[in-house]
Amino acid sequence: MKKLSLLLALTAASPALAASSNPFAGEFWTLTNTNLIVLLGFIVFILLLVWKKVPALLGRMLDERAAGIRRDLEEARALREEAQSILASYERKQREVQDQADAIVAQAKKDAEAAAEKARGDLKTSIARRLAAAEEQIAAAEAAAVREVRDTAITVATAAAADVIAKKMTAEDASTLIDASIAEVGEKLH
Repeated sequence: MKKLSLLLALTAASPALAASSNPFAGEFWTLTNTNLIVLLGFIVFILLLVWKKVPALLGRMLDERAAGIRRDLEEARALREEAQSILASYERKQREVQDQADAIVAQAKKDAEAAAEKARGDLKTSIARRLAAAEEQIAAAEAAAVREVRDTAITVATAAAADVIAKKMTAEDASTLIDASIAEVGEKLH
């Protein structure tokens, strides 16, 4: 019944039928009428398509295509999620590496400051040692100079005293002084 109503609908929609006032009049139904032949060929073609189940086949092909597209979309979604997780992992690793680099830089700064402080301390110690050594050298030079001045003063004073004594001393005083000196030496040696 469905097929017949389809056939009638197609027949009613034909331009040739629309032109004639009576579709069942004699001239239209002759085999010389090309419109009738085209209509019959079209109806046979449609019936052949329905008989060979072409609409179901087309529907099945469209369903398969839709299922393939759905699978591709799901695969693309899974790949996108995987790419996002990999990206998040790399971003996390990059943050960790950046944190490590910052820690290394901070440690290097601390080490440099500690090395600079140690160098300052070593320099102060070295300067203090050198100052102490210089002060010792100055004290030794000062003591040597004082000794030398004292020795020179003693020599000069002895020479001056001998000269003064020699000028003022008489032979008798010299003889008495020599005898006293010999006696003193004799007492000290024994």
